[in-house]
Amino acid sequence: MRAAFAVVIAALSLAACTAEAAPPAASRGSAPVIVPGRPGEPARTVDPSEAATIVPPDTANAADVTYVQDMVVHHRQALEMASMAPSRGEHVRLKGLASRIADSQGPEIQFMTSWLQQQGLRAPEHHARHDTMPGMATPEQLKALRASSGKDFDRLFIRLMTAHHLGALTMSEKVLVSGSHQRIEELANDVSVGQAAEIRRMREMQAEL
Repeated sequence: MRAAFAVVIAALSLAACTAEAAPPAASRGSAPVIVPGRPGEPARTVDPSEAATIVPPDTANAADVTYVQDMVVHHRQALEMASMAPSRGEHVRLKGLASRIADSQGPEIQFMTSWLQQQGLRAPEHHARHDTMPGMATPEQLKALRASSGKDFDRLFIRLMTAHHLGALTMSEKVLVSGSHQRIEELANDVSVGQAAEIRRMREMQAEL
């Protein structure tokens, strides 16, 4: 009996020591949290209780919806112009650029269409008006592009597509300031980076024509 009692006492003492050694539950979640900043802003370190209140909800606002709906139409016109390059263009690098535009903006249209569906909205019709969007080519300019070929096509294509890309940058900058949805912010950043790089390439080609 004494031996058994001694074992019990030893076990209880060990449990008490373990309980005293364990850190309080409240201290386990006290590590600081690093919160990424918005584009161009540095990250900052905050208390966990504060982090829960500053992380923005992944919800869309009117600026997000307008950007996506307009950008679907904007991208469609870029694909229309890019589709003319293989048969009408002359510059090899220009044809390669047109192919890259199609490869990047086609999937982006699919993403934006799916995103609108998730919000309970439909993508714009193919004949939706676009005269208020920055950078869009007019019907007369598209007609002239279709009628051109060779170096004439290349020069007009670069002029129209450069203006088109600059318009996309303007639209993206606006939603980065006014939007609230994380996925749309990521999309706008991708559009800005990709199309800014393509503008630089087109300006280099323009000097060669």
